Amino acid sequence: MDPTLPFSPAAVRLIRAGVLVALALTCFADFAVLFLRHPPTQTAATSWIPVFITGPLAAALALPDNRRLPSLTRRAAFVAAMSLALSCACLFFPQSWAGWGFLEMMALLALVIRVLAQVGPARTAGWIVAALVVALLVLPLRGRNPDTAVGAVYVITVALTVCVILGTTLRAQEGHRRRAVQDVRHAERLVLARDLHDLVAHHMTGIIVQANAARTIHATAPDKVEPILEAIALAGTETLESMRRLVRVLREDDHIPLRPGDLPAELGELAAEFTRNDPDGPPLRLEVTAAARGTRFSPEVETSAYRVVQEALTNIRRHAPGEHATVHLDADDDWLYVTVTNPAPRHRPARPAGGHGGLGLVGLRERVEALDGTFRAGPTGTGYWQVSAALPRHPV
Repeated sequence: MDPTLPFSPAAVRLIRAGVLVALALTCFADFAVLFLRHPPTQTAATSWIPVFITGPLAAALALPDNRRLPSLTRRAAFVAAMSLALSCACLFFPQSWAGWGFLEMMALLALVIRVLAQVGPARTAGWIVAALVVALLVLPLRGRNPDTAVGAVYVITVALTVCVILGTTLRAQEGHRRRAVQDVRHAERLVLARDLHDLVAHHMTGIIVQANAARTIHATAPDKVEPILEAIALAGTETLESMRRLVRVLREDDHIPLRPGDLPAELGELAAEFTRNDPDGPPLRLEVTAAARGTRFSPEVETSAYRVVQEALTNIRRHAPGEHATVHLDADDDWLYVTVTNPAPRHRPARPAGGHGGLGLVGLRERVEALDGTFRAGPTGTGYWQVSAALPRHPV
């Protein structure tokens, strides 16, 4: 799993900075308790190990993933085993005083949240969380003081309950997001299958009509049969290419047949509709190069390009109302390029029109990549948001 926080990038950076500050303050508290109240020269080794070793190490392993670090499962298991080993040492070896290690406790709580939210197999997450819970609950026993241990266990139990609820909530949200993404991808495959089915039906109708015509004139005008056969062969080749792209998708039952027309003209109608829906805003700018206007692409490619522009304009209307936008269409001998650019909104609406979706771009990516194209959506670094797609002229 790879859960994403439902906040803006600036908010995520602020949250991460807050977590680092909290860890730094907790580490300072460990040092203050150790040096001001219980100097290391007067205590056993188990008193300063949580401050210098287990606490910082547990915090470092609980931080976000890094390719050079082991997996989260192994790191959490190691931290739990390390903490339990130190707690057992404090119980069985005499000492004048032993501290909990507040930084170690915070790292254990953070790992409980991360394991519940991110570790895939539920059984694996369960036994790791159980080990972390045991390690947390035995922390107050290091001092071997029953009076303070009871209250400390209560406080840790409350904090642990909050962390378990937060971790399971994040896990449920991530599962819901994955199912939603899967449903959108499946639906987009069905829509693509519908479009391809209509195109194939169109080609097959032409083949049947030409075959009947060839059979009719075969006896009276045999010299005209050869061009008809060539046309049938060409239509059959195009049909097979479309059918090859149809293998991995299913056809939708309740659909409306789609017959692609001239792409620049359809985009012009879409731009006019976008402007009519927002009469107070600036008009949509449509740029079509001469290469794109004079080149004819396969119908499924032009249909997909239309869907890219349609979804991008829908997102602009929802997330950046009143902002101007530019649709650019270009082409070369092998590719069709479509780009939709708009500036970031000056005043971000509290709730986008139509609510929060966030899955339309997933469907677009699925559609474009199904045709062996490339898709990108994101900020340009100059204060603009851009949706772009490159579609091959003849998808394989």
